[in-house]
Amino acid sequence: MFENRAVGQGSYLSDTLRWLSAWGFSLFLAGFSQGAIASEAINSEFVDDGEVAIAVGAEAETSELSQQSEQELSQETQTRSLDSDFNSSPETVSNTASDLGNLVGFESDGTLAQITSVSELSDVSPGDWAYEALRRLVEEYVCLEGYPDSTFRGERALTRYEFAAGLNACLDNLVQLITPGDDPEILGTIRRLQEQFATELASIRTQVDDLENRTAFLESTQFSTTTKLRGIVFAHVNAAFADSDIKAEGINVFVPRRDPVTGDPVVRTIADDPATTFSYLAWLNLDTSFTGSDLLTLQIAVGTGVAPANSFASAGLFNTFGTPFTLQTGGVENNLPVLRELSYAFPVGESLQLIIGPRINWYRYFDNNRFTFLVNGANSFNSSGGTQVNAVDRGAGIVAILDITDWLDLRLSYMNESTEFLRIDPAAGDPQRGLFGGTNTLTAQLGVTPFDNLNLRFLYTRTSFAPNANGLVGGTLSEPLYGFADDGQGGRLNSAAADTFLFNFDWLVTDGIGLFGRYSYGSTDLYPTTASIGRGEINAQSVQVGVAFLDLFKPGALATISYLRPFALLDGRNFLVSGGGNGGVQEEVEVSYRYPLTRNIAVMPSFYWIGNANNFSDNPDIYVLNLQTQFSF
Repeated sequence: MFENRAVGQGSYLSDTLRWLSAWGFSLFLAGFSQGAIASEAINSEFVDDGEVAIAVGAEAETSELSQQSEQELSQETQTRSLDSDFNSSPETVSNTASDLGNLVGFESDGTLAQITSVSELSDVSPGDWAYEALRRLVEEYVCLEGYPDSTFRGERALTRYEFAAGLNACLDNLVQLITPGDDPEILGTIRRLQEQFATELASIRTQVDDLENRTAFLESTQFSTTTKLRGIVFAHVNAAFADSDIKAEGINVFVPRRDPVTGDPVVRTIADDPATTFSYLAWLNLDTSFTGSDLLTLQIAVGTGVAPANSFASAGLFNTFGTPFTLQTGGVENNLPVLRELSYAFPVGESLQLIIGPRINWYRYFDNNRFTFLVNGANSFNSSGGTQVNAVDRGAGIVAILDITDWLDLRLSYMNESTEFLRIDPAAGDPQRGLFGGTNTLTAQLGVTPFDNLNLRFLYTRTSFAPNANGLVGGTLSEPLYGFADDGQGGRLNSAAADTFLFNFDWLVTDGIGLFGRYSYGSTDLYPTTASIGRGEINAQSVQVGVAFLDLFKPGALATISYLRPFALLDGRNFLVSGGGNGGVQEEVEVSYRYPLTRNIAVMPSFYWIGNANNFSDNPDIYVLNLQTQFSF
């Protein structure tokens, strides 16, 4: 149809070209205001014998540039995914994609899309004064584009650059309809149009060259070694009090002891409530990327926090109830910076990620839960993670994450203790003990996401314990054991090993309500140094259930209510020097509410109720109030 009209004697094409020329001239006289640069850049030139050669080159250039921007955003997203516990990769060039998009005229809601009928444009009707012109350009010359939402946006301002690009696209289609025998007047009209817009076309070529140079620069620099400093500071005001005197095992919160006459654990009485405290904890991250898909994490911690509720705890139960996770010193001393984490994560192929390092944060990769994240969810030591996993909080070793499908992943790790709270040197760096000596743990976790709003995690740990200098197992490196254990008769242990099974879920029931919980079972085998005393065994379980309220009173806010039993002893209490109490079961209720004041500042009041503290069924209730303020940068 188009070809017949082009070569016919009615000079329909010639009339159209005259109309295009007049239309262009009138547009320039109208003085349209500044818009975005067109998404097509044109290269054109005349041939000496009068034939015309027109090449449209911007579509390929724009496509390459768009892909480059998408790759930058994809790379930044992929690197950020390496970090789920207050870490992220260094950004490449954060505003690059949007800057380049603006430069080539991309709208925020999408690029232009080719249409074949003017009826596809929802905001154009036959009564519009330019309807016939639009119909010709769309249906007869196929050189007009609409937006992805099927609109033309005819009221939008136009620049000379945009008009030159659009006109040249139409001319390109028109030239394809011309044969050597066509009227010379047609060729002359095309020549005049191109000459008239030669300056604009040259400027567009310059713009494209500039974009090519910028793209080449980004390609050569976006994966250069980049280190980003980020930090978060937690400030706590905390108070704890009990209804009356509290029973606790041990001569203090760190040292257990059996009565030399009866052989029973020594029990002390705490009569006074601790004082109200005001403390802080700061984490500073240096996140470095060498390739854009890897991440070297170095985290420094410093603080002064010691939870008042620890004054009520039995030996070995330090930080086990009524204690926000970030209410800690950061190391063994107040105000002494320590290395909390040092690890390197990198991909192997498309589905496997490896993390290696002398101090890997186990909780970054295992037993996560969207409603118990220590920064914004149920945030105590007992609520933010399973109470019977893991003995090695930070360790030397390796973690492997295999994405089997988009709804199934497998995580494996081996770690040797390297916790920053130990006063002794880590075993992995000690030639006498080495990477496989001391306390270490093997972990396997299967993560299942059957629906977008439901996450299930099945976890197993195998832990080998090294006894302390007194021949006891427990204390800081004790999970699934709470407290301290000996051979049951006051004697020393040679070693111990434990198996722990844990189930963890979070379920976003509606946009504003979520459910979460954990159940774990742990069995610890004890091996006495005295050959006549047989192997001992301690079995215990724990449970947590909770509800979360998302965006409560403000977008980004989160309230949680959590009930838990951190260490319900099933059997083996005779082996516990502390932690067994009189056979009672400690239980807790935690209520927290995080309210963001700004993007970087939030407050989080929390309330904790502890019943049957230290597993003494006759202990009075303990109450803890905490006000946390967070500053992130």
